[in-house]
Amino acid sequence: MTTQGERTQTPGEGRVDRAEQRVGGGADPEGDKGRGRRLTGRRAAGWIVLVGVVAAGGWIITRPMPGDYIPGLGPSTKDSARTPKVVGAPPPPTDPGALNVDNLFPAQRVVEVGGYKARRNGVRQGENCAEVLQDRAQDPLKDTGCQSYLTVSFTGQDHPVLSSVTMLRFPDQATAARAADALRAKPGAVAFILADTTTATAQPAGAKPGGEPRVETVGHYVTVTSSRPGDARPASTTTAPAPGPTPAAPTPTAPGTGGEPDLDEATRALSYAAGQPFVWM
Repeated sequence: MTTQGERTQTPGEGRVDRAEQRVGGGADPEGDKGRGRRLTGRRAAGWIVLVGVVAAGGWIITRPMPGDYIPGLGPSTKDSARTPKVVGAPPPPTDPGALNVDNLFPAQRVVEVGGYKARRNGVRQGENCAEVLQDRAQDPLKDTGCQSYLTVSFTGQDHPVLSSVTMLRFPDQATAARAADALRAKPGAVAFILADTTTATAQPAGAKPGGEPRVETVGHYVTVTSSRPGDARPASTTTAPAPGPTPAAPTPTAPGTGGEPDLDEATRALSYAAGQPFVWM
């Protein structure tokens, strides 16, 4: 029964009206039942921010830092407590060409060159280059314009060898070349430092060490590298043989090694490692 003026609805007309209401922004009390919430602009922005924070956190955690014991996880507690001794004032952080030991040889990182492995020990650094000399009364670096130095002690991981690497900084390449020539003319002028940063005993006068020191010019830097047996004795000295049968003749070594091939290997490897950072400087 209808009242005059009212129109009789056709089947399905009510559902069409509700669909039109939804298009206009209304809610469908029947159709929305059981459906998930729609992704609005605000929810989308929230998800984007959350994903960005998670990604940034992952990058920070996994980004390797110099000196990491395990890359990305930082130095171990045990090794951090054993950071090698450093003597002298560090270079200013604003100097891009400074000899910074933590950048060149991080304490917890093994130096490996051609199969030879060594770990950093004590460090000496400063601006007075005369401090690297065995005898300051005879100064081949005088008037060379040497600006700063860094000396690092190393211990071989697979060989009982100690090495001492000294890096010297000069204002230009020509000055560095002249200083290198002066140091080559006086072998043993640069002191050999031990793991505790003390200076080792000088080589006997006129003795030729088994591991010949290497003096290299790399850009406006000079590197001086030498090695000794693990007991820190001068490489050219020998110990008295124990009583007993005559030992067999030693196996000949390559010419120029002085009978100490491990020392030559260590010196070559660490001289190369010390010069690499300065190739393009």
